[in-house]
Amino acid sequence: MKWIALQIEKFREKDGREQFLLYLKPIINGTGHYYIEAQTRDQTRTDVIVDYLGQQYIIELKIWRGERYNAEGEKQLSEYLDYFGLKTGYMLSFNFNKKKETGMKQVHIGDRVLYEVTV
Repeated sequence: MKWIALQIEKFREKDGREQFLLYLKPIINGTGHYYIEAQTRDQTRTDVIVDYLGQQYIIELKIWRGERYNAEGEKQLSEYLDYFGLKTGYMLSFNFNKKKETGMKQVHIGDRVLYEVTV
């Protein structure tokens, strides 16, 4: 457990965003744009917004800190989707637990669909 706490302590959400953008930049290069921590009218900040091929994608980045914290992230993402008038959102969780389940799952919140990926 101490190893996990040490990894989380060293790894910040900002670090995860940098890693994610290293992957994303070549894909959207010249075909789209991304925005980091774009501020909404109600003064909240989204993690990453991507405009690509006429579509807009809202991406929330989280460090895994348990189910409750994850549910709060889902709620936050759902609120961003409401704000932008979108039905689909994406959440990327960085999980340092040794017995983590990696992969993607779909979560339905009302009429919203969230794609959650755990790495």
